[in-house]
Amino acid sequence: MENLHQGYPTENLARFLKARDGNVSDAHKMLVDCLNWRLQNDIDNILAKPIIPVDLYRVVRDSQLVGMSGYSKEGLPVIAIGVGLSTYDKASINHYVQSHIQMNEYRDRVILPSATKKFGRYIGTCIKILDMTGLKFSALNQIKLLSVISTIDDLNYPEKTQTYYIVNAPYVFSACWKVVRPLLQERTRRKVQVLSGSGKDEFLKIMDYESIPHFCRREGSGSSRHSRNGMVGDCFSLYHAFHQQLYNYVKQQAALIESVAPIKQGSFHVDFPEPDPKDVKIAKTIESELHKLGNRKELSHTLRELKINGD
Repeated sequence: MENLHQGYPTENLARFLKARDGNVSDAHKMLVDCLNWRLQNDIDNILAKPIIPVDLYRVVRDSQLVGMSGYSKEGLPVIAIGVGLSTYDKASINHYVQSHIQMNEYRDRVILPSATKKFGRYIGTCIKILDMTGLKFSALNQIKLLSVISTIDDLNYPEKTQTYYIVNAPYVFSACWKVVRPLLQERTRRKVQVLSGSGKDEFLKIMDYESIPHFCRREGSGSSRHSRNGMVGDCFSLYHAFHQQLYNYVKQQAALIESVAPIKQGSFHVDFPEPDPKDVKIAKTIESELHKLGNRKELSHTLRELKINGD
């Protein structure tokens, strides 16, 4: 429980209460289930269990594009996610889940307490900027993994994000968002803001330029692999300050435990919780919409080919 609340029990109990719309009984069950999940999966020690060898960790970082670019003017950490170009195809699902939980735990145990101290007030949430550059119909292949990650967050890290900003959104996202938005709870809908283009002008109102993710700094730049090469401040890179600090922190924690027992190679297995039926419906809706869009694209391509052959 102490690792969960980090010295702010009231504020953290309020998160669970908010996640269950003020129902005390439901919030209590959610909290107990969360604590049991943490105990059963040894989450308290996950920051002492590195993804090894380092080459494996590097490919995880290259295919799961997540990083921290800075802080908002209010002191909230700015988390950047390259949704469209994350392939999740270089390691096992367990490695990606382990990496995700480690970043959650590092945020909650190190980043947020540090921000609270630095800004002189309690800071328990972050801002997430989701870059949709490169989002394709092949995103269907990632739905299972993303559903697992989403369910883990919903059940065990509730109300940790103040606002989700969507940037560089292609048509495929707009089409899916149109059918998914009505299925979301009003509380969640209020958190999501779809911005035009890279959203740079909007972000300058709430954070300094240095804290804006690299894919928002130039209109149309996105987080493409070409634009990332050699770009200073690429917060997805293993060599960015955030990932270096996280990597070194896990190594230090592991060294303390390794002095007692050697660390085994292999992924850290976490029990995947059963998703909420509403989340299952959302995932199926996205899958269905992507299938429709993919079929339309194939039909359009076929018609174009027929026209060319006919000419």
